[in-house]
Amino acid sequence: MKFFIDTADTAEIRELASTGLLDGVTTNPSLIAKSGRDFIEVIEEICEIVPGPVSAEVAATDHETMLAEGKRLARIAPNIAVKVPLTPDGLKTCKVLSGEGTMVNVTLCFSPGQAILAAKAGASFVSPFVGRLDDISTPGMELIADICQIYSQYPDFETEVLVASIRHPMHVIEAARMGAHVATMPGSVIRQLFSHPLTDKGLAAFLADWAKTGQSILGKDGAKDDKKAPSRGQG
Repeated sequence: MKFFIDTADTAEIRELASTGLLDGVTTNPSLIAKSGRDFIEVIEEICEIVPGPVSAEVAATDHETMLAEGKRLARIAPNIAVKVPLTPDGLKTCKVLSGEGTMVNVTLCFSPGQAILAAKAGASFVSPFVGRLDDISTPGMELIADICQIYSQYPDFETEVLVASIRHPMHVIEAARMGAHVATMPGSVIRQLFSHPLTDKGLAAFLADWAKTGQSILGKDGAKDDKKAPSRGQG
C-alpha cells in the first residue's frame, strides 16, 4: 500500500518525506487556503520535495475551465495528478487529460457506481471518502470493499483506489486488508501508526539494560572515528 499525506504544509511534508515512507501528497482548496500561501507556489514546492504523485485540484466546475486549469497544473511538474470532482464535467475533463498522458485523481467519490465511472474515464486514482460517510452513519469502509471487489473483476481498469478522509489508523489497516492501493491521511495518523505501548516499554527495558553495561557501540571516539578499517586480505 502507498502512503500519501493529505496536507499543504510543506514543513510537515519534508519531515515525513525524510522517513522514506511517503509515496505522494494530496491537497485540496481548503488545505491550500489554510496554508495562506500562493497556490501555484505551494504546489511547485511540494513537487520538488516528493517525487511521487502530487494531487492539485482544479477550482472550476465547468468542463472548459476545468480542462484549462488542469493543463496549467500539469505543466508544473511531471508528478502532478490533476484532481477533478466526480461530476459529469469532471469525468469529461478526466477523459481528455488522461488521454493526453496526465495523471488524474477523481475526488469526492461516495458510491461504487461513481467509482466505475471514474475507472471508465481513465482516472489514475479514485478517491472515496470514508470518514465523511462515517459522519452520516454510513459505513465508509464498506464502500472501499465494494470498489476493490468491482475493480478486481476488470483487469483493464487501471484506476487505483485512493482511500481518503481517513480519520484513524484502523481506517488504514482495514483498507490495506481490502487491497486498496493508496491511503492518504493527515500526518497525525501516519505518526499514530508508529506508536504502540509495548514498543515503548520494550525499548525502555533494552536501553536500561544496555546502560548498565557501560559500553558504546561506536567506541570512545564515537562517530568521529575516521580510521579506515582494513579490508579483507590486508594485514
